[in-house]
Amino acid sequence: MPIYYHEETKTFRLDAKDSSYAFFVNRFGYLQHLYYGAHISDTSLSELAYTAGHSSIHALPPASTGAFFSLDVSRMEYPCFGRGDCRGTALSIRRSDTGTVDTDLTYVSHKLYAGKPTLAGQPATYATADEADTLEILLHDTVSGAEVTLFYTVFRNLAAITRRVAIRNAGKNVLEVERALSLCVDFHDVTDMDVVHLYGEWARERSVERVPMMHGTQSVGSLRGASSHVHNPFLALCSHHATETAGDACGFSLVYCGNFLASAEMDSDGGGRVLLGIHPDGFRWRLEPGETFETPEAVSVWSSEGLGGMSRTYHRLYANHLVRGKWKTERRPILINNWEATYFNFDEEKIFGIAEEASKLGIEMLVLDDGWFGKRDNDKSGLGDWFVNEQKLKGGLKKLVDRIHGLGMKFGIWFEPEMVSPDSDLYRAHPEWALQVPGRENSVGRNQYVLDMTRTEVQDYLFGRFADVLSQGGIDYIKWDFNRNFSEVGSLTVGTERQGEIFHRYCLGLYALLERLHNAYPDLLLEGCAGGGGRFDPAWLYYAPQIWTSDDSDAIERLDIQYGTSFCYPPSAMGAHVSACPNHQVHRTTPIATRGNVALMGAFGYELDLRTLTDEEKELVRQQCADFRRDYALTHTGDFYRLISPWHDRTDCAWCFVSPDRREALLTYVVIRAKISIPRYVRLQGLNPDALYRCQETGEEYHGDTLMHAGYCIRKTNSDFHSEKLHFEVVG
Repeated sequence: MPIYYHEETKTFRLDAKDSSYAFFVNRFGYLQHLYYGAHISDTSLSELAYTAGHSSIHALPPASTGAFFSLDVSRMEYPCFGRGDCRGTALSIRRSDTGTVDTDLTYVSHKLYAGKPTLAGQPATYATADEADTLEILLHDTVSGAEVTLFYTVFRNLAAITRRVAIRNAGKNVLEVERALSLCVDFHDVTDMDVVHLYGEWARERSVERVPMMHGTQSVGSLRGASSHVHNPFLALCSHHATETAGDACGFSLVYCGNFLASAEMDSDGGGRVLLGIHPDGFRWRLEPGETFETPEAVSVWSSEGLGGMSRTYHRLYANHLVRGKWKTERRPILINNWEATYFNFDEEKIFGIAEEASKLGIEMLVLDDGWFGKRDNDKSGLGDWFVNEQKLKGGLKKLVDRIHGLGMKFGIWFEPEMVSPDSDLYRAHPEWALQVPGRENSVGRNQYVLDMTRTEVQDYLFGRFADVLSQGGIDYIKWDFNRNFSEVGSLTVGTERQGEIFHRYCLGLYALLERLHNAYPDLLLEGCAGGGGRFDPAWLYYAPQIWTSDDSDAIERLDIQYGTSFCYPPSAMGAHVSACPNHQVHRTTPIATRGNVALMGAFGYELDLRTLTDEEKELVRQQCADFRRDYALTHTGDFYRLISPWHDRTDCAWCFVSPDRREALLTYVVIRAKISIPRYVRLQGLNPDALYRCQETGEEYHGDTLMHAGYCIRKTNSDFHSEKLHFEVVG
């Protein structure tokens, strides 16, 4: 078992592949952090707890009489507010009997076992007894009665550790939890480290920002009701010299679709603290005696092989231990979505015409987007009225589905279940079903309100509408959208003392509906979407194996978006489509070959009117579809390597996939801004240095070490938006 306990020193060492994480119970009963980094062999690590005496400004807990120990300067495992640790803390509980916030957790017991426990009602990674081991540590505050269980799961073949916390009121008085983060990691020295996070906005999600650690706190988060376009629930620390291939990097990712906080703090002595969990602003959870609150799961990954090594661990973990169901392993269909081809202006014949053309080109599924239901000719009405608009679809949805199935294609459909239009039959019948605050008029976003997903009757209504629509001819796929931020976050279903729970209860209600759908329709392919990439987070991968990466479908813009997304998420999760040109978002014109090469990085599809293409372009579509099928195992189960960053000098970008056995590699190269007659040598990664590889497109042969160290020469770099896709296979 890769979890070791040293009885004499009360030290725990958790060994995830090539990494170690250590802490101990000190003589005062507190959990004190010791180490997180590359694998180490010792378990008696008490000298790593050494802290020099500081000035008298630091409070010393009563138990430390006669010895210097302060919660304010020691590296702590799960720090609490109110007992002298003045840095950012993981837990803050207000006592109803005193009104004060003062929590003091000390060790009670622990247990070790093989496997990984489930997290009831919330998404989380999973593992068998042969794949992971778990440590539970029970802590107790004797004054307030709070009991806290820390869960650590260590993956044996991945450098990943999951963390979560259960908080139980074992006392006699009500407790108000005001801050309950999932993870804290204290580092002894972060002065030579950088912070990496993913930021953006609508249609420009997950750009990578890397800045040096500074004294004070650097944080990202969301208070938008979703993980958001603006920041992603991911943060990493890496050494100043870390690259894609070398140096230390440590990632932190939260399996949660709601408000989050990720922070990195450098103390005055150069020590660092990373915190990750539910954002405390707008959060308050009331615990009656005997009740328990469980935090979302956080995942930390250590890499001594740079940021690329960190990313590939996240890719393997999330693809194999978070994504579930049939579509985890089965090849997903190539789809055509009608949105950019028709917007709201369509009827049955127009949709069937697009499907008919698609079927001739090798596309396997038609997805009918917004506008098929209610009175929905624009975005000003109809959300919530999930009944087929037979003015557009003569004869109903089943007739269209049957016709498209008759082409040998699958059929998918768009929903935005969590929203309701003020101009809808549903809202007129049930205005109380929207999130709202008494006495205030609701704000409007995209002409819609947010439904109160904490209400079981809302969940039941939505599931009933899903069931009715899905029964009409065998629908194979749902695109689940979410198009506005939250405001007026209140519910008429709970009293004033629990309004601080609504953000999180909303997530729990959403998870309940998604789990119900997953269980009732195990063959259904679900794709997440939130105004594009506004909820591209690990929680969604538990229910949907792919997520629409961004509403910006321009191939050159997507280089940035998909490159940044790959820091934490597998390419197989990225919905990526070939769209029309000039592009509808940025009006750029790029060759269809390049649009295809960029989209073939992820979950592949099209978003245009195929009937407008030339014969030459249609032939390219046929070839792209064939390439996707041919290379599916490589792009969906292979290792992904970022080779040239699109941000380096804004001239080009490259990446490659390598099969697990290293016998195949797929290199993609894209010119962003051309240079005059300057060849580009692209150095591949992950190959077998001793093997001989043949380029299938040119017949050239190179050894793996040559391709990795000298590089492959791209000769044509003097044309904006030119791209090349090259397939290498081991000879013999």
